[in-house]
Amino acid sequence: MVRLLVSTGEVSGDLQGALLIRALHAEAAERQLALQVVALGGDRMRQAGAELLADTVSMGAIGLLEALPLVLPTLKLQARLRRWLESHPPDGAVLIDYMGANVNLGLRLRRRYPQLPIIYYIAPQEWAWRLGDGGTTRLIGFTDRILAIFPEEARFYGSHGAAVTWVGHPLIDTLGQMPTRQEARAQLNLDPDQPVLLLLPASRRQELRYLLPPMAAAAAQLQRRYPGLQVLVPAGQAGFEPLLEAGLRRAGVRARVIADAAADGQWPQLCAAADVALTKSGTANLQLALRGVPQVTGYRVSRPTAFVARHLLRFNVAHISPVNLILEERLVPELLQDRLTAAAIVAAVEPLLAADGVAVRTMLEGYSRLRLRLGEPGVTRRAAAAILDQVQAAAVALPAASCV
Repeated sequence: MVRLLVSTGEVSGDLQGALLIRALHAEAAERQLALQVVALGGDRMRQAGAELLADTVSMGAIGLLEALPLVLPTLKLQARLRRWLESHPPDGAVLIDYMGANVNLGLRLRRRYPQLPIIYYIAPQEWAWRLGDGGTTRLIGFTDRILAIFPEEARFYGSHGAAVTWVGHPLIDTLGQMPTRQEARAQLNLDPDQPVLLLLPASRRQELRYLLPPMAAAAAQLQRRYPGLQVLVPAGQAGFEPLLEAGLRRAGVRARVIADAAADGQWPQLCAAADVALTKSGTANLQLALRGVPQVTGYRVSRPTAFVARHLLRFNVAHISPVNLILEERLVPELLQDRLTAAAIVAAVEPLLAADGVAVRTMLEGYSRLRLRLGEPGVTRRAAAAILDQVQAAAVALPAASCV
């Protein structure tokens, strides 16, 4: 029996973790290897075949003030994890994204279990942003291998001395047959002749506070300019539905909020039906791009957090959307912090609704170039094979009992 600890957090990590866990079980079955996956993650990972040690999906926050309510739950989780590790030492650990928590976990694992194989999958985007005068790169000291999802990520960590394998981006593996726009709108019970706006404001609770109000206000303005505009709002987490509905109602938006669990299964239809998307920055930007949905993205944190990041930590990033980061150009309009206003959002969205289609054609051409930089299908199986290779090689080099 091989026991793997897989750690991630937030909605995007839960999605990526679920894709990887399915691939790990498939790869282990092919090798006739008994596999147990124990996870810090969410319900998607549990459904994919992991035993969930703790649900970390709701524990994501960006910012200093925003993270304060999570201090006590985090300490409790760390204590619970220590107890589990003492009684169930793993044969390997896989850390997925979730930088702050996973870097701390990786450092603790390396001190406590020096021979434990530790693999980082979907590493922090240090190749794209910097704090102060350079990247942190702390994870190089405790990882045995980094599985990079972007070519530039592989080059960055390789140049800093890490053992890196570029596997490609896992979202490539999620692309299946797309329905036509007519089919999707029929399946979603939408008017086939009126435009559709896909609104994706939040996967963290703090984003309901900082992002939903300006995005909802923009959607209301757009509906006044385009009276037939249909607004679909997938809930970013279970339990967000009433909060989204209340915020949209206050702004005067006529919208359909789709429960998180239902939205997962309807994602191809939602993308096929949409004329344009208004979304927070994150994994959703790539999901939309890969399915050909024109988009505008934005982000906002509290003013104290923004001040500390800009003036004390000297946080610097060329782009906030992964689409723009990968292409190294401003293809997708971005609105950050004070620039995320209803008026600015409307001004950015309207060209994508224009009858001439010029802005849409430009964005779709950029999406085609993006697709070429994300690798070939089979990403999660390549990642799973690399993980099991690392764990099995460690077991051969050193008996399992001495690794823990």
